[in-house]
Amino acid sequence: MHDRSSTPEPFVDELPELKDWGRDLRIDACRGIALWWIFLDHIPNNIGSWLTLRNYGFSDAAEIFMFVSGVTCALAYGKAWRCEGWTGVIGRTLRRSWNIYVAFLLLTLASAILIHLVGSGPSADASNTRILLDQPGATLARAAILQYRPVNTDVLPIFVLLHLSFAPLLWLLLRVPNLTLGASLTLYVLVHVFGWTVPAWPNSHWAFNPMAWQLLVVLGAWWMIEGNRVQPWVRSRTALVLALLYLLFALVTALSWRIKPLETLIPQTLVLHSFDKSNLDPLRLLHFLAIAVLAAWLLPRNWRALKTPVMRGAIRCGQNSLPIYCLGVLLAFASHTALLDISNGLAMQIALSVAGIVAMIVSATLLNLISIKPGQRPAIGSSLLSEQQATTTMSQSARP
Repeated sequence: MHDRSSTPEPFVDELPELKDWGRDLRIDACRGIALWWIFLDHIPNNIGSWLTLRNYGFSDAAEIFMFVSGVTCALAYGKAWRCEGWTGVIGRTLRRSWNIYVAFLLLTLASAILIHLVGSGPSADASNTRILLDQPGATLARAAILQYRPVNTDVLPIFVLLHLSFAPLLWLLLRVPNLTLGASLTLYVLVHVFGWTVPAWPNSHWAFNPMAWQLLVVLGAWWMIEGNRVQPWVRSRTALVLALLYLLFALVTALSWRIKPLETLIPQTLVLHSFDKSNLDPLRLLHFLAIAVLAAWLLPRNWRALKTPVMRGAIRCGQNSLPIYCLGVLLAFASHTALLDISNGLAMQIALSVAGIVAMIVSATLLNLISIKPGQRPAIGSSLLSEQQATTTMSQSARP
């Protein structure tokens, strides 16, 4: 029995995107492109990684993926709250968390099997699966409680925890959004001051410390609820100029790591700075926020590029983010093995990068076709139609 009648009226209009408009295709496209970049970055010494953000600033695709996940959680669970009440929200968060948990365990097993089939060796050490192959019982027990994670799977346990906690988070965001964001920011600061983290095994290291990276998810959800109030500032010329200046500064700094003459333009303390990804270094966070401001200016809701074949492929991948992420991890393992055992030449790097992205697009397309019911329109086509209808009823500001 749903508790729809108990839905507090003052908050019903806080999520205007939920009023049967369909999906915002920019969200799916950004998440799909982030998945492509994550795949390219996961292949060591890959020329394809020069197409990603990693080499041109302080942040990379991980920040985009986390923020967009907060946005989609607010949209999906916010819609469930409007239609089914808090009972529906809790049920959906538990199911999604369970699905991600199962996907993580299956991906862990698949990674170990793949490494075993290719002969383990250096690949087992590089992928952190050596201990799983040597001590399968103890390692799987640690994986079951999210303390052990093979390389490149670290993000999934974070999403297990975040989906579990999203119902109370949404409740707080709908009532005291700014206070909730402030509490998230405070936790982030305390992580950097006191070095707080979550227990891990065997080396107590999280590639993504959940207590730090939660900030981006909360920020994404907060943006969907309070974004209209801060849009004038985000879309101001002052914010744009500051964002561009910071992005230029980050670009020069990042290039100085590979182009020695540029080091003279950068303070020595910054050249030696670690830009810690595990705890979401503040300079990484600021870099992502600058990108978000630029995106707010450049990507309108009716962006024409969304209709191009490449963007349609990205949208399909973004709509199936969990299976495509898992596929990308396995493709990165396989591609790394091919570079080690067959050839690490430029042609092979390009071929593996292109083939991996094509495989992701094809898989996402098949998943969409499987999920379409008879007589139902394809997801992208119906989303575009909903987009046009929404534009005629209410003008929308661009959102990152």
